[in-house]
Amino acid sequence: MSKDIKKPPATQGMKHIALFVKEFEACEHFYIELMGMEIEWQPDTNNLYLSSGNDNLALHRRNEDIDPTKQKLDHIGFIIESPEQVDDWFFFLKQHQIDIRQPPRTHRDGARSFYCYDPDGTVVQIIYHPPISIAG
Repeated sequence: MSKDIKKPPATQGMKHIALFVKEFEACEHFYIELMGMEIEWQPDTNNLYLSSGNDNLALHRRNEDIDPTKQKLDHIGFIIESPEQVDDWFFFLKQHQIDIRQPPRTHRDGARSFYCYDPDGTVVQIIYHPPISIAG
């Protein structure tokens, strides 16, 4: 193999995340009913593939033999169009008794976000990030 292999073009971003979840039905409700994702494919009762149109989230029912201490995920993030929508989402999810980890704040780079937990304990960030948000 040649040492001068040309670097491939940049990826199109990280648009797929897969989570093992214990609270499968509650997570299904959270991501579909509250976050507005749609079912793309459900091959069986233990696997669900969701999309918001430009990304894909896979939920896989966690079996007891999976070691949850092996998980290295810090959080997943949903990009929104404007900083004002951060507060709208915050109040909407609070109204639905979603556990909030950190209330909305504006970051040094102009981004605005907050963190909550899905029903299985995965940290979810709702974020306006100027370089990639539509209104940015």
